[in-house]
Amino acid sequence: MNSSTKLMNVSSRQLHAFLEVTRLQSFAKAADQIHLSPSGMSMLVKELEEQVGARLFDRTTRSVDLTDAGRRLLPVAERIIDELRALASVVSGSMAAVRSRLDISATPMVSATLLPEVVRAFADSHPQVQVNLADVDVSVVRQRVMDGEADIGLGFFVKPAVGLLRQPLCKFKLMLISPPGTGVSGLIRKQPWSSMSGLPLVSLPTDNPIQVLIEKHLAKLGLAHEQRPRMNLIGTLIAMVRAGRGHAVIPSFAIEDCLGQGLGVSILQDPVVSLDLFLVSRRGTQPKPAALAFAETVKKAAARRPA
Repeated sequence: MNSSTKLMNVSSRQLHAFLEVTRLQSFAKAADQIHLSPSGMSMLVKELEEQVGARLFDRTTRSVDLTDAGRRLLPVAERIIDELRALASVVSGSMAAVRSRLDISATPMVSATLLPEVVRAFADSHPQVQVNLADVDVSVVRQRVMDGEADIGLGFFVKPAVGLLRQPLCKFKLMLISPPGTGVSGLIRKQPWSSMSGLPLVSLPTDNPIQVLIEKHLAKLGLAHEQRPRMNLIGTLIAMVRAGRGHAVIPSFAIEDCLGQGLGVSILQDPVVSLDLFLVSRRGTQPKPAALAFAETVKKAAARRPA
């Protein structure tokens, strides 16, 4: 291995992958053991090889064997993983003795509109649990869960991701929001997608998973991917609509916030289109009881929302 004394950015997931491949002498079997795809397992080992500066396995169609560098790394990896497990046990025990902790990452608008009520209700029913919420971009939600920085993540994960389990919690319909004065204050209307023809729109970026779904239905009106102002955050879209800069299509989890700001709100029909809010967790980990209880609190809060 490279004898350089520079610090290496080696993760416990990479070392765990290396040890499982060594133990099972198979990338496919190791991937199945820790609930990863074979390509995900290969990527972890490749990243580790890049960090240590040496090839760790000789691979043929019939066998997977350690190289000399791999054999030298093996006892070091085993010791590090054993020490990390011991550390986790000590920290977990001390935390439980004082107070359990639940780390949650969620997208900004979900955090701002849905979760305040959920966190309050959960704190009332589980006063012994300390909830820490990080409101971050959907890609950061995914990464924090994968890295173990968050116990669970919440967001509209339209596509599955390697290494993550997705659990649908509740559905939210797509709705049209309009500037103040365009509807009856506080009243939720229903109108077809076709009624949007000719309306000036502001939208999320075209590669946003929510917007991808919206564009499929706008395409039937000849409005897909037209030139229009595009904002990165749903909260910014709402603010632009409030300022009279156009109309927008967003999920109905923000319905109370929009009604509170005096916006016109219409649930879109013909067809009614819904999005799943997903809870994501890392594959191969046992969810905390507090995480399961929090998920149930989210479901109850969503069920009480209008529309």
